[in-house]
Amino acid sequence: MRIDLNSDLGEGYGPWAMGDDAALLTVVTSANIACGGHAGDPETMFATLRLAADHGVIVGAHPGYADREGFGRRIIPMTPAAIGRMVAAQVGCLQAVAAVAGTRVRYVKPHGALANLAADDAAVAAAIVAAIAALPGDLAVLAISGTELEIAARAAGLTAISEIFADRGYLPNGRLVPRGQPGALIHDADEAADRLIALLRSGRMPVQGGGSIPLNAQSICVHGDSPGALQLAQRLRARLLAEGVTVAPFLVPA
Repeated sequence: MRIDLNSDLGEGYGPWAMGDDAALLTVVTSANIACGGHAGDPETMFATLRLAADHGVIVGAHPGYADREGFGRRIIPMTPAAIGRMVAAQVGCLQAVAAVAGTRVRYVKPHGALANLAADDAAVAAAIVAAIAALPGDLAVLAISGTELEIAARAAGLTAISEIFADRGYLPNGRLVPRGQPGALIHDADEAADRLIALLRSGRMPVQGGGSIPLNAQSICVHGDSPGALQLAQRLRARLLAEGVTVAPFLVPA
């Protein structure tokens, strides 16, 4: 068995930092870097990109709604075409800073409310995929497993990677339990590891209310802004390795 371990990083701006990016970059194999929408600014992007490069971590763009006050977790009314242009602008920004930092962006993973919308709205998913396809760099798409975004990326001929979440509960329809509801967040590292190891063996994810559903898994996300994120990522990686699972990036290093 082989799996990638990713985390959402670079989610601060100015003097404000979110999470322990430097430590997480010693654990994860791919980093989704905020690019000016829900968080991030040129200096934060540059510093995070350089840290990732120093640790040999594959980097992707993490575009979201321009909603820093809500951390990109609120849907902002926009047409699908406008969403596509917003994603292109943010990814292009990170690509430019990456060039200065001596590395390059390899994939795109939408953030927060934008990712949840693209999971269910085929028109939004198609607009995001079209924007990604139009950008240089042969970018892959990291998409929530079993969603419209994953379907759209594959239909467009892009490399699509199926993502699951270590620290989030699942609904019977394959979507995440909304934040703020019971069971939305998993804080116990061993509980999270037990669930993911069972998923890798069986291909099925336990869901709220009992039972399980089939899910593909090529990458596991640990949210960098979650309390105890570093400890969860460290414990998860250790447990996976102990079970004989290879932890490696889903893309070949450039």
